[in-house]
Amino acid sequence: MPDQLRVALSTSSVYPGSTASGFETAARLGYDGVEVMVSIDDVSGDVEAVKSLSEFHEVPIVSVHAPCLLLTQRVWGTEPWGKLHRSAEMALEVGAETVVVHPPFRWQREYARGFVDGIADLEHQYGITFAVENMYPWRTGRREFQAYAPGWDPLQESYAHVTVDLSHSATAGEDALQMAKALGGRLAHIHLTDGSGSPRDEHLVPGHGEQPAQAFLEHVAASDYTGEIVVEINTRKAVDQETREADLLESLAFARLHASR
Repeated sequence: MPDQLRVALSTSSVYPGSTASGFETAARLGYDGVEVMVSIDDVSGDVEAVKSLSEFHEVPIVSVHAPCLLLTQRVWGTEPWGKLHRSAEMALEVGAETVVVHPPFRWQREYARGFVDGIADLEHQYGITFAVENMYPWRTGRREFQAYAPGWDPLQESYAHVTVDLSHSATAGEDALQMAKALGGRLAHIHLTDGSGSPRDEHLVPGHGEQPAQAFLEHVAASDYTGEIVVEINTRKAVDQETREADLLESLAFARLHASR
């Protein structure tokens, strides 16, 4: 059985705070590492800057989240494979073992056609994990739109490594625990959060939604899982810094309690 699982903080969890504040917060609150969300904050995509932040705060970078959100479509250019190569190069440079990536949007047709095989090729080329994240159908009222290709559900594809995000599973109407069981050894990375099943991607504090977050972590802790647990919650509506940090501390405590070995 692997040693105690690490709990890291996604820099997106302090948004609209900066990447730098994500490192500072992670170190001060006692997180074991940081996941860098490459975003519109220029620092997030600057390898030397994030290495300096990691060294200054003495907190390792455990993973890099590629810039594949709608908000980051122009970060590092517009060519999607180029973004993934650059993410891999950044991960190697900062000592991270995992790149988190979303499946393509349906309108990225050429990218989507070769995505599954292309991810396998990148893993072979760079010798690091590309963990494809579970997503969800987009819903407005009674209408549902399949925004991702080859699909939002990584269980339906042959990816060697998968990220399970509990907010995304809630939005999709799926059970994260059942996903983890079905994935087995393909579960390589975790975004710890929660959701109520709303059409919106909520990223609640774990335990504040309807996902079986506790049972999910207990299952992972009892398995041979060797990946990271990354807290990725939405604190944008926090009324002040004290409230934001209370949510981040509660999330950390939840992870430590239920993923202990």
